[in-house]
Amino acid sequence: MDLFNGEIITFQTQRKPMFGLVRDMLKDAIAKLEPTDKPIVHSDQGWQYQMAHYQKQLTDNGLIQSMSRKGNCLDNAAMESFFGILKSECFYGEKFNSVDELEQTVKEYIHYYNHERIKVKLKGLSPVGYRTQSLKAA
Repeated sequence: MDLFNGEIITFQTQRKPMFGLVRDMLKDAIAKLEPTDKPIVHSDQGWQYQMAHYQKQLTDNGLIQSMSRKGNCLDNAAMESFFGILKSECFYGEKFNSVDELEQTVKEYIHYYNHERIKVKLKGLSPVGYRTQSLKAA
């Protein structure tokens, strides 16, 4: 998530927790960066983010790693808030016939969230709309 506008930069789903999921998401996010971009990449303290290979990918690309403090959910409040919104707007009361259907629903929702769902704090624009407007003004 880009904290500038709340846009979900990249995501993937996988049926088992494997390092490849995090590795591939990081590669996808890095590919979307401009050469001068040097964002802070924040995560919880999951085992994937503590692996030397993950940390090397960050360092090799000039990215700064930030991790939540142990037992402090407030350090990851932006993502936790997004997950709450995702659950309430997308999952509650729904039944999915397969994991594939669930994954497709998540994909469609994130597109909606980024491109159509407005936020008051973004002046009534979607995250992508706000980013686009901000870039035009710069």
